Amino acid sequence: MAGTLMTESVVRQVQRRTVALLSVAQVFAGIGTGATVSIGSILAVELSGSTAWAGAVATVMTLGAALAALPLASLADRRGRRVGQVTGLSLALLGTVLIVLSVVSGIFVLLILGAAGIGVGTAASLQARFAAVDLAAAEHRGRALSTVVWAVTVGAVAGPNLIQPGAVVGQALGLPPIAGPFVISSAGLLVAAVLLFAGLRPDPLLLAREIVSQQAAAQPAVTLPAAPSQARPGGSLVRGMRAIRQSRAAWLALAAVVGAHAVMVGVMSMTPLHLQELVSGPGHAGHPATGDVLVIIGFTISLHIAGMFALSPVMGWLTDKAGRTETIMIGFATLIAAVAVAGFGQSSTVAVAVGLVLLGVGWSASTISGSTLLAESVGQESRVVVQGVSDMLMGVAGAVGGATSGLVLSGAGYLGLNMVGAVVGGAVLAAAFVTLVAARRRKSVPG
Repeated sequence: MAGTLMTESVVRQVQRRTVALLSVAQVFAGIGTGATVSIGSILAVELSGSTAWAGAVATVMTLGAALAALPLASLADRRGRRVGQVTGLSLALLGTVLIVLSVVSGIFVLLILGAAGIGVGTAASLQARFAAVDLAAAEHRGRALSTVVWAVTVGAVAGPNLIQPGAVVGQALGLPPIAGPFVISSAGLLVAAVLLFAGLRPDPLLLAREIVSQQAAAQPAVTLPAAPSQARPGGSLVRGMRAIRQSRAAWLALAAVVGAHAVMVGVMSMTPLHLQELVSGPGHAGHPATGDVLVIIGFTISLHIAGMFALSPVMGWLTDKAGRTETIMIGFATLIAAVAVAGFGQSSTVAVAVGLVLLGVGWSASTISGSTLLAESVGQESRVVVQGVSDMLMGVAGAVGGATSGLVLSGAGYLGLNMVGAVVGGAVLAAAFVTLVAARRRKSVPG
């Protein structure tokens, strides 16, 4: 298609195919990360022999995603979305192999390295939502983005529930049962990488740039969102932060995305350990979990992940209809309700599960509305690098949340951990409320 001025119908066809392919790949990639999220803290305690390391896997995963966000964005900027996506998923595949080796050998360091690799895959999956809008018309961006985000639900919810089937696979292969889920994860990531490598042609980002280039020399046959300028530096933290600093709305959007992720990761990463103690009894942290405990943990984390992704199209619609800032407020109000239910209901597995579902829903509303507001609050030429900065800071926030959550859990208990989340959520909710009031006052002033 190079050198040919594409018609609107052809672009729509390529866009539909791109969104469909990204969605299917996200299903399989989600399977690759779900097991790590659900049993990572238990595996870390078993291999290290100390509850102090309970948050290590979640911390390293989120830190790996943070450190990979800008390099992957820069790689996609230079080589296209296909190369960036396949590279990230391939490193995640390597990560699952390292985790299997860590279980077999008992070497804790291999678990940490494997978690870092899976974190890189998480960064790639996050950036897939941006690949879905490279060729999308302006009025359809939200729908395209939310479709890809929603596709994560199938794989991510299935992942934690593969713990028991994975144990059967592990035994059949002569591996420890807890290694089995990561074998299935490896297969899912391999399928996702192959699908994108073979099928993401033409590359949506490169094609969008080609069309914009043609528009400069001829009457355009189709109106597309402006692609990023190829003259800009790729993956620049300084440049991204400079663009964000120029807009008060961008600051709020960044606070919403980062704050929601910190609260979600901090509470979610410690919930499996809390459930293990709750079901098995005090003093069982660090001991191998029984089958019943694993089922409860897997089911709870599945519900949480469903809350994160299943309603993403609804959150996209709400963002467009109710408003960006208003939906941010709804999201953080839901997050506060979530930590209240989970914290004060800590002695009930049902209450904890309900709290985790609300935690996922609040994260979804805050992240989708915050990401939309962020994209609209900076110039088109800075949008891609700002998206990379946002994903990087999300990862940093998640890493901090995961690293400190184990310490907070040890010192203040599960209720105390949830109350810390309530304080963070309340701060962002207050900032959003002040911003909304100020914006409405400006609109009411004549002239």
